[in-house]
Amino acid sequence: MEIEIATIGGYEEVGRQMTAVRAGDDVVIFDMGLNLSKVLIHDNVETERMHSLDLIDMGAIPDDRVMSEIEGDVQAIVPTHGHLDHIGAISKLAHRYDAPIMATPFTIELVKQQIQGEEKFSVENDLVKMEAGGTTQIGDSGVELEFVNVTHSIIDAINPVLHTPEGSIVYGLDKRMDHDPVLGDPIDMDRFREISREGEGVLCYIEDCTNAQKKGRTPSESVARRHLKDVMYSMEDYDGGIVATTFSSHIARVKSLVEFADDIGRKPVLLGRSMEKYSGTAERLDFVEFPDDLGMYGHRKSVDRTFKRIMSEGKEKFLPIVTGHQGEPRAMLTRMGRGDTPYELEEGDKVIFSARVIPEPTNEGQRYQSETLLKMQGARIYDDVHVSGHLNREGHYEMLNALEPEHLIPAHQNMEGFAPYVELAESEGYEMGDDLHVTRNGNVITLVE
Repeated sequence: MEIEIATIGGYEEVGRQMTAVRAGDDVVIFDMGLNLSKVLIHDNVETERMHSLDLIDMGAIPDDRVMSEIEGDVQAIVPTHGHLDHIGAISKLAHRYDAPIMATPFTIELVKQQIQGEEKFSVENDLVKMEAGGTTQIGDSGVELEFVNVTHSIIDAINPVLHTPEGSIVYGLDKRMDHDPVLGDPIDMDRFREISREGEGVLCYIEDCTNAQKKGRTPSESVARRHLKDVMYSMEDYDGGIVATTFSSHIARVKSLVEFADDIGRKPVLLGRSMEKYSGTAERLDFVEFPDDLGMYGHRKSVDRTFKRIMSEGKEKFLPIVTGHQGEPRAMLTRMGRGDTPYELEEGDKVIFSARVIPEPTNEGQRYQSETLLKMQGARIYDDVHVSGHLNREGHYEMLNALEPEHLIPAHQNMEGFAPYVELAESEGYEMGDDLHVTRNGNVITLVE
């Protein structure tokens, strides 16, 4: 059976992930993501109103025109999890393919919301839920799709595996090796090891190498929870304002913030559109249980009313959990730093960044500006109360030993970011130009002719 892999997006940057695998006449697309930094550098860009070709030219979504070179029928579109760099282009591109979108329940719900917010295209692809551990047939040629449970900085994440007569294709974006998660099940390493021993083994492993340059292993989310607890408990006697920010999609971290706020005698409240969207969706689908009286407000007027209430009743009674950890211009924390909200920061107030800056120049610049504005108002910054959602070097080593893939394709980085992973792979016996394929967006790699 002929096997080809089209590396469409996410092979020259962190963002706009998209990869297609052809096995015989059947094609499966993994991810259709957005590169948010390409949008944020423009003022007041509303992607939901833009044409896909304009967004492709901007570098914001994958240029999927290479798909015309792939001889086969797309049988499924499979986003691995609900982050925008994996689902943000579905509303712009999925309608071009007569194929269902298949994902875990939380991811499907987020995809549905993306599609509902789309104003340019009508996306009518079927939405099919499949649980981690589930399998389904792809086409009529003996190809099977499997979802393997992984742990990441968002719930309900999986690594899809395409089982073919020539061996398995493991699409390894994005994960960390968490054996003690705060929400959900641990990563299913037993299943990865089993896959390496089944049939023809693993033909190809496509790997997110975001943290390949970092020594050691990525700590568990339970470690971040203990770090956050220590920081927040240290503030228990502070009688001024405390504000926290994290990734809105990081439900486990939001859960910890809510619980520790209550422990130190403060009422938590979630503020910002994406904070309301992700936490509200997770609670509605029973992935997390929040207090009945937890306020979630996304609309600007509702947020400002809440800020006025906080100022009226006393900042020492509340913990606003807000958007803006990357310094996004229109997010809550950035507006607070500019003095554009009724919440008044004062000398000594605490701001907890339970997030790390995404290593990309636009984000780094915006975050620097946001922190500078906050400090000018006297805020004390508690930075990097966080653990990454991606594998460090030893995690990559463990995955290579578990899967023993015949071919390797680094992804989710630029050329500079690939270098540490290439070094690791070469130390394990892989060779550039032979079984280690460093590629770019728009290329097609033939594994079996």
